[in-house]
Amino acid sequence: MEEYLELLVREARRRLMEENVPRIKQCLAELTTEEIWYRPNENSNSVGNLVLHLCGNVRQWLLGGLGGYTDNRQRQQEFDERGPFPTSILLRHLDELMEEVDKVLNKLNAEKVLQPVEVQGFTENGVSILVHVIEHFSYHTGQITYYVKWRKNINTSYYNGINLDAVG
Repeated sequence: MEEYLELLVREARRRLMEENVPRIKQCLAELTTEEIWYRPNENSNSVGNLVLHLCGNVRQWLLGGLGGYTDNRQRQQEFDERGPFPTSILLRHLDELMEEVDKVLNKLNAEKVLQPVEVQGFTENGVSILVHVIEHFSYHTGQITYYVKWRKNINTSYYNGINLDAVG
């Protein structure tokens, strides 16, 4: 069981810390403060809102659900924020969040991962929490990437140097 848990934790770190956070940081570096807080309409979120939302979601689900942190999330505030505030604040939020995520992941054990826990009105276990956080983070990273490609007409080159046509 412990070897499966190690694989799951390693994959969570890779997807969050090695792929998604660097991609979000790369995207933020391409945008001005005004572009980060741009909303095409009232039913869409800015990149800044998406970063705040990801931080809130991970704090609630992973830090609260698995790490035992107090859940004091005010979800709607993540979307109501209009900024603009400096990109450095968003970057600091991401870095501080990943430091806390790393601590929680380091302390996980099989008992904790299999134990049911209430998160955002759902009964989950550690495996479902990790899957949710990874897929949710990836989903919004994709939205941020799309916005940057649309706004800047650039290739983010996430897979530069990798032969994506390789077979086997």
